[in-house]
Amino acid sequence: MIKIVKSRSSGKIIKSFEDRSRLSKKRPEKSLTVKIQKTAGRDGRGKISVRHKGGGAKRLYRVISPLDQYIGQKGKVLSIEYDPNRSAFIALIELNNLKKAYIISPDRIKVGSIVACDDKAEIKIGNRMRLKNIPTGTQIHAIQFQPDSKSLFATSAGSSATLMAIEDKYALVKMPSGEIRKIHENCFASIGQVSNIVHSRLKIGSAGRKRKMGIRPTVRGKAMHPGAHPHGGGEGVNPIGLKYPKSPWGKIAIGGKTRRKKYSQKFIIQSRKRKR
Repeated sequence: MIKIVKSRSSGKIIKSFEDRSRLSKKRPEKSLTVKIQKTAGRDGRGKISVRHKGGGAKRLYRVISPLDQYIGQKGKVLSIEYDPNRSAFIALIELNNLKKAYIISPDRIKVGSIVACDDKAEIKIGNRMRLKNIPTGTQIHAIQFQPDSKSLFATSAGSSATLMAIEDKYALVKMPSGEIRKIHENCFASIGQVSNIVHSRLKIGSAGRKRKMGIRPTVRGKAMHPGAHPHGGGEGVNPIGLKYPKSPWGKIAIGGKTRRKKYSQKFIIQSRKRKR
């Protein structure tokens, strides 16, 4: 559910928030939080390595523990909480041994629900098991890249993948991007869709809200001075003076590849859909 800000100010007319009425109002579990040192986009020498980062509200990092660390145990959902470090909500669970842990909260899970990590667990939202034990056509999230690795696929708000088939010890999984990939059948995945499904439809609405998120302004290269960008400099409104637009580092900006080379293509059955 999306909450629209009612305001006569032109800067806030389009601002919207996700509904957090069902989330816990208490502070996070102290034993599961750590302090994080902000770098403001700088590297070890103090030089800017990532542009447009800096400032932002202080935050504690919530340590997320995937359920596959507790194979054979069940956990009771104590609360569903907001996490400033990710787009999805998180759930605080209490395990059989009274140990507490944070997991990425699936959509439609409630306080008091029981989640389990077991190959013989019931196929229901929140349970976690190996891909070979999940029926085809099931929505899954928080998928491991390879056995005993951390969850890499479908972990952001509202995302989910679909298990399509199991063939020769590999599962065919359709990713949120549309890519169909082979993943080993012994990898773990959770049932359901990640919470906060309206996240992609939210409107930031104001520059100040963006600054609180730790994101600094982005301006055109033409508006910069010539030492900061190849398009910069000149008197008044004038063209960039180049045959092709260039990146801040002098490379041709249009048509260049932006995706890293993959270590191997043999596990990709169908490439992701291109946006047009």
